[in-house]
Amino acid sequence: MTTEQQDLAGQSQDDFPSLLAWLEKNRAEHPVLADAFPGVWHVFRYADVARILSDPQTYSSDMSAVIPSHPDTAWMAKGNVVGIDPPWHRRLKSLVSKAFTPKLVAGLEPRIAQLTSELLDEVAGRDAFDLVEALTHPLPVFVIAELLGIPVSDRPLFEKWALDFISANGGGESALPSEENVLAFVETAKEMRAYMLEHIRQRRISPRDDLIGQLVSARTEDGQLDDDEIIGFAGTLLMAGHITTTAVLGSTVLCLDENPGAFAEVRADRSLVPAAVEEAVRLRPAFSRLVRMTKAESEIAGQVIPAGQVLTMWTVSANRDPERFDRPDAFDLHRDQSRHLGFGQGLHFCMGAPLARLEGRVVLNLLLDRFPGLKVSRAKDAVAYHHPKNVVGPRRLLVTTV
Repeated sequence: MTTEQQDLAGQSQDDFPSLLAWLEKNRAEHPVLADAFPGVWHVFRYADVARILSDPQTYSSDMSAVIPSHPDTAWMAKGNVVGIDPPWHRRLKSLVSKAFTPKLVAGLEPRIAQLTSELLDEVAGRDAFDLVEALTHPLPVFVIAELLGIPVSDRPLFEKWALDFISANGGGESALPSEENVLAFVETAKEMRAYMLEHIRQRRISPRDDLIGQLVSARTEDGQLDDDEIIGFAGTLLMAGHITTTAVLGSTVLCLDENPGAFAEVRADRSLVPAAVEEAVRLRPAFSRLVRMTKAESEIAGQVIPAGQVLTMWTVSANRDPERFDRPDAFDLHRDQSRHLGFGQGLHFCMGAPLARLEGRVVLNLLLDRFPGLKVSRAKDAVAYHHPKNVVGPRRLLVTTV
């Protein structure tokens, strides 16, 4: 194990600055770095990460060969559009895209605003509250439940499942789930599948115009989705979508608080709200790294990588690469934001990105309407983070309103 890896493994889970320092050092000195674990490589530079993400013929998204399996979690892979390769990816995405449309997402804006207002009503009059607990954790779960057509009374189930997933997968050193992670999620997976199967059966008997209903009725020349593909996509939307949006919302508030000049600009000109959300995604992408597997021998930054190797691509490093971004560590509301990799790139660009952006815009505007003096508390324990090697974002964010 290299010194850098030894230092990283010993870090506090809350230590995002030290992770950034490690990434910066390797981006400059070791753009492709062999991991202590055989067959795993780290990739740090924007150009290399972007090339890998854009080449599914050479770099596979299917990690099933290295992820432990269990019969009760197998359904999660079937509808997971981010974890399969062409031609199966084309079939699945074309069917899912028939249901999960930009129009469907855009139509959620009034309901997102209403849900946000209801959650903020619960903390009205308080001088301080935990923004994650009060808003950024529950809201994405409620929105996804609403999108799927899940009854309001069952929202606590979705919250529990999302928390179980984060607990099982969010705290380890590895970019891939371990056998222990998989086993920890088995009971939740069984519960989720049984619940979703019942809703799918209801939609087949009595069609409804919600996302589950749209997925059930979606058809192309490639056929239609089977039950486990529908459940797998819904599960991916709940798990990945919840983590992404919760992280984006919290990170946007943190970035603005750390940059008071930019915060003042946004307060004065709300047209800058989308730029604030996007810049937060660039600097603090919800998932700090993505993984691929080499299908054939390839060369990256002068390093020959054999076939069958796992590539850990650090998007949080690529998004701070000075070869690609001017003043890469600065929170700049006026930069060209179209090139960051915070939502991925290419074939597997995040399908939930429009929803995360919409929620970010609605939430930030309503927060500033309700609490013009909003800022992060200066208390010692005001902010706690997820493990930054996996999820970049706060799990606790105490804010003050006066």
